[in-house]
Amino acid sequence: MKTTHTKQSKQSKGLKSKSLVTGSIVAIFIAISPYIFYLYQSFPDEKVWKTFLFTFRSSESLYTLAWLLTGKIVPLLFLILWFFTCRDWWYHVILIPIAMYSFQIFSIIHDDSNPVDEVEIYWLIPIMMIIIPIVYFIRIKLFDKYVYGIDLQKIDAELAEYERKEKELLEENNT
Repeated sequence: MKTTHTKQSKQSKGLKSKSLVTGSIVAIFIAISPYIFYLYQSFPDEKVWKTFLFTFRSSESLYTLAWLLTGKIVPLLFLILWFFTCRDWWYHVILIPIAMYSFQIFSIIHDDSNPVDEVEIYWLIPIMMIIIPIVYFIRIKLFDKYVYGIDLQKIDAELAEYERKEKELLEENNT
């Protein structure tokens, strides 16, 4: 009896410790997010950046490119954090702005000379066409069950029972 209680206690402490570490990392990230956002100010206002590891060339100044990226990456990280910590039934909708920011970051990185935030909506439409009906279907099921008191499983069971009785009656009438 003591060994079971001891194992459960150790597992509980391990989960609490892991939760504390994860929560601390999240809290530190949130606390330093303004500093992450303003990292763009440390980039040079030049079009070429040379280091001993690489040389990076851009059609815009590196300062502008870093400003655009931090303006997209920081909100994206917050949205991802929100998605993984949200306990509400509608949390899948958060995938839409996550996809939007992801497409914008991709556009900034790969279409260096094209304007940003102009055609990403066309990439989002297929994602929205999948996510919105799923979330709406979940909403309907929840409203039916909790607001209107309709238990769909009971209704399905009753319909199956009616069908079974109807088949029995048809078989009796045919014989």
